Amino acid sequence: MSKKTTAIIATAAILIISGVAFGITQSIQARFAAPTNKTVTVGLVGASDDGLWNSIAKTAKESYGITLKKKIFSDYNQPNQAVANGDIDLNAFQHNFFLENWNAANQDALAVIGNTYISPIRLYAPAYNQVNDIKTGDTIAVPNDPTNEGRALQLLESAGLIKLKPVKLPTVKDIIANPQQLKIKEIAADQTAASLKANNIAAAVINGNFATEARINPETAIYVEPLNQRSKPWVNVLVAKKENIDNPVYRDIIKAFQTEKTKAYLKDHWGDSQVPAWDFNFK
Repeated sequence: MSKKTTAIIATAAILIISGVAFGITQSIQARFAAPTNKTVTVGLVGASDDGLWNSIAKTAKESYGITLKKKIFSDYNQPNQAVANGDIDLNAFQHNFFLENWNAANQDALAVIGNTYISPIRLYAPAYNQVNDIKTGDTIAVPNDPTNEGRALQLLESAGLIKLKPVKLPTVKDIIANPQQLKIKEIAADQTAASLKANNIAAAVINGNFATEARINPETAIYVEPLNQRSKPWVNVLVAKKENIDNPVYRDIIKAFQTEKTKAYLKDHWGDSQVPAWDFNFK
């Protein structure tokens, strides 16, 4: 074989090896590169958080190049299924306990990306100024979905109105003391605010977002849920499909949320109605 032929073969071999190496490098880079789709849709319930998420969207765009879109749902029953179906990417409407119960019935399809805030629920009674004003036989409305009902009953217990069995998630059947013979009326969470207009409802336990939508001033509440170790299940969370919790784009969304800017927004717009929960000390 001539030297010229040997040189040609050697050159060809080098080119082939280089091409293979380049292909491997490209494959590795593609595998570990950040996703190219940086448009993310987050599901919310009601419009009360719209301004907050506009602020988050601005941070996500400026800091991480992510276009954040919102999809508004009317109740708590839809957003989790929408994430599980792939109709939306994330949702931010529920607390840990709600997600735990939903997952128990849906093959643990969803998982937490990170904490957002906690909204202490409140007891409202337009005709009264304090808990002690509640009269024997009064009717109190509470949300009828399992987690929010349990939370509302625990609120009534902490206010000294009833006593419950020491169970994780109580129902009205777990009331073991009701000295004022209060009637507990279970209704849809999104109807608790409207129930205050009914003649037969003296008071109602209302979630923060529904109170805001009904333009109820949180300062008019006669009792506010205390924030302590018992409160941790009620911390609101950003949620994705379980297989997507390590998606770096989704992780950047929670980074865009958990900022001093968000803390300032919550304080300015919500006061103590929405408390940043990612670094809160639940004593």
